[in-house]
Amino acid sequence: MSLLTHPLLAEYSITHGLALFAVFGLAGIVMAIIGYKLFDKMTPGDLHAEIFQNKNVAAAILAGSVIIGVSLILAAAMSS
Repeated sequence: MSLLTHPLLAEYSITHGLALFAVFGLAGIVMAIIGYKLFDKMTPGDLHAEIFQNKNVAAAILAGSVIIGVSLILAAAMSS
């Protein structure tokens, strides 16, 4: 049986796939931003101000690590 004629794949079109891609992509981005904001609220100090006003590179690396960690968790949850 060919992959293109597989019964589970035959009912979905490319537009359906692109729509799902957009929905899951936007949901992932929104949830990653919410995760970053929650982390910023739970930690002492203002991480956003520390990065942009004080130009603290260590705080920026921490924020990037938080975003990557949240994104990995979201990717694992969305793929299962």
